[in-house]
Amino acid sequence: MRQKNYTPLKNKYLDMKNYKNNKLINIKNKAFIVASFFMAIAFLTSCNEDPLDKAPLDSYTDTTTWNDLKLAEAFANNLYNILPTTQHNWNTRTNRSWALSTSCDEAYNKFDDYNSSTINSGALTPDNAGDFDIWKPTYSIIQNCNIFLSKIDNVPGDAAWRNRLKGEVLFLRAYAYFKLTVDYGGVPIITVPFDLNSDFKVDRSTYDQSVDFITAELDKAADLLPLTTSSLGRITKGAALAIKSRALLYAASPQWNTTNAVTKWQKASEAAKAVIDLNIYELYDKNYPDLFTTNNSEIICSRLSSKDPQWSAFNGVEMFNSPSGFHGWASFAPSQGLIDAYGTADGKDITDPTSTYDPQKPYVNRDPRFYKNIVYDGRAYGKPEFCQDRYDVGSSNIAEFYEGGLDSPQGWDTWNNSETRYTFRKYCDTTYNFNNDTQTNKAWIISRLGEIYLNYAEAQFKLGNDGNAIQYLNKIRQRAGITVPLAGLSGTTLENKIRNERQVELCLEGHRYYDVRRWKIADVTENKPLMGVIITKNSNGTKTYNYTKVQNRIFKPQHYLLPIPMDEINRTNLLQNPGYN
Repeated sequence: MRQKNYTPLKNKYLDMKNYKNNKLINIKNKAFIVASFFMAIAFLTSCNEDPLDKAPLDSYTDTTTWNDLKLAEAFANNLYNILPTTQHNWNTRTNRSWALSTSCDEAYNKFDDYNSSTINSGALTPDNAGDFDIWKPTYSIIQNCNIFLSKIDNVPGDAAWRNRLKGEVLFLRAYAYFKLTVDYGGVPIITVPFDLNSDFKVDRSTYDQSVDFITAELDKAADLLPLTTSSLGRITKGAALAIKSRALLYAASPQWNTTNAVTKWQKASEAAKAVIDLNIYELYDKNYPDLFTTNNSEIICSRLSSKDPQWSAFNGVEMFNSPSGFHGWASFAPSQGLIDAYGTADGKDITDPTSTYDPQKPYVNRDPRFYKNIVYDGRAYGKPEFCQDRYDVGSSNIAEFYEGGLDSPQGWDTWNNSETRYTFRKYCDTTYNFNNDTQTNKAWIISRLGEIYLNYAEAQFKLGNDGNAIQYLNKIRQRAGITVPLAGLSGTTLENKIRNERQVELCLEGHRYYDVRRWKIADVTENKPLMGVIITKNSNGTKTYNYTKVQNRIFKPQHYLLPIPMDEINRTNLLQNPGYN
């Protein structure tokens, strides 16, 4: 039976990219804030019993907005756009959920959706970061946060409601500044709205000054925010404390803590412990893949995204990440380096000669998270009834990345085959047919307790408390299904194990890109080819694995930070980051 023709999907994919490149950036720069705000108001007013009692949309004035808590909340809701989502939005630079993984040694993106190849090739300059540059859109949201915070205290209505909204926007502004600092270092701190008479030339704060501001703002937010909320996706006290934990961990790391000051590690440790001591989160110990597709006890902060009617299935996680033989796009493919980071079932590294790893059977007896996070050759994927066309040609729902298999370059939908011969299972919901529909209310996890445990373990190690560090590593590994606990580790061996656990446990969650930079090891991890595997199926049924280069990667010293865009330098005379002049 001839396989289905999915060429229109590819054409639609490319048409959307071209449309973005030609149109949407200009639209966003000129009208995004106003248009999206009034869209939020339109939604809000449409829920009223008698919408005719409301003035037309184009007559909402500044006075009207800031005299109605409902309208103020609509304004605040729009500021949530600073948070990443699962959606693959080419025209939203602030949403780099997937691009971060493919701009480090974690994964490969064959369609170069966010200019990752510019970074990976060592060609990055102040003029060519493209969609990877978040400077302008992030400061646009900060401007709107400043407007909100300058008005909210005088909006009449329920004080608790008003304080909750204020806490949310304090968090969102702090999160925006955190995103800027991890990309650019110290940045201009602006806390009042600009107007036509403002002096737009504000000097950069130092990195430490920026972090002090961010953490102070998160503390203010935490004091105003509820401990829990019945509304999925809304910011809570735990979310504010969790981002504070991450900010202080980064600040204590070698990239910024060049003297290894113990006081910075102490702050990082205390911040992580503050989240743990809230005692309202717990590791999700049921079916591990459901951690990333359901609302559960481990999630501290997430951002929901619902179905886009214009794209139907095409903007779904499953469409972007599934193998080509299942008619997915394999857009974000795990690297061989990530595959090799998964240890064996007994918890040992695959390089350990005493482990159970067999290079002739590389996918056997591995860390249980490997089977939950990765689609590899020989792995079942999805329900059989969702891929009947594979069965019709004598195959099955078993992934075939070997040469000549349905998911190989010689198989189906060859323009979408995975260059590394792996795809991500993580974040994919295989309980429905992604070729026909897109699941609603997908959530991108911004913070979860597993990350906080790893933050705390790292800080405790740096403070010399190896036992505590191992204790929290074992919590993560035990939940994963590794039954042999760690014991007796210290020094570099323990530090490497902490870093390995972050690489495996937090893959595809946007951490690795920043981890290798803050640890100051990116000149090693990013300065070598990204690898994949070529699998040959032999006549006797065995398979041969040859590891091959997928993409050359070049990392230069200046790439620890992004360059401030040249138009901003020209406009404000800001000090450029080292190496980009």
